[in-house]
Amino acid sequence: MTWHVWWMYLITETVLSIAPGPAVLFVISQGLRVGGWRGLFAAAGIVSANVVWFALSAVGIGAAMLASGNWFLAIKWVGAGYLVYLAMRAILGQASLASRAGDEGPPSGESVGLWTRGVILQLTNPKALVFFVALLPQFVEPAERVGPQILILGATSVATEFPVLAAYAALAGRASSLARQRRFARTIDLIAAALLIAAALGVLLARENGPQGGAPRAAWLRRSTRTSALEF
Repeated sequence: MTWHVWWMYLITETVLSIAPGPAVLFVISQGLRVGGWRGLFAAAGIVSANVVWFALSAVGIGAAMLASGNWFLAIKWVGAGYLVYLAMRAILGQASLASRAGDEGPPSGESVGLWTRGVILQLTNPKALVFFVALLPQFVEPAERVGPQILILGATSVATEFPVLAAYAALAGRASSLARQRRFARTIDLIAAALLIAAALGVLLARENGPQGGAPRAAWLRRSTRTSALEF
């Protein structure tokens, strides 16, 4: 892997991390409801799931999953359903900050729950599947050992995406102070629910097509499978 390719990947990863997608909307919604500090755990869950996706991509499982339309549809509907479930929790006011004394205290058992929700969301995010199977291989040189390249790209992804998601959580956390006031708590819950529903729609609109426009799926899938085999 050349420095030029790495820089192109870094730019691509940064742009995709900043762009509002299901992961970003989820982190913002959780930051609004539970505060910036605990919102970091939601961001950590997203990044943790990405590590899993990198591993699956490295061994070629991701390509096999995307090759099966049934797998893709299953992931899409499970992911959208989970986001709607979280939206309903927000609408019903569950885990609202209105009943808490504060949001910036030390992490509690709920922080683990936030991390778990982030992991589940990203593992059932079809856009993540498309990224790791269709886009990631474009930055891997098949003539070189693929394993080390995947490790480098994975470390770059974590180092890039987590700070971006943390920033979103921090910004949302500033507004979360309003949720301590009963007159604003309901509004914050509804805004969070709207963000989650928007994320669910984004998941449902995800397509199986690769990043090369109208190119046949088989072409870029062959590329993905070829560059996914572990060659340490």
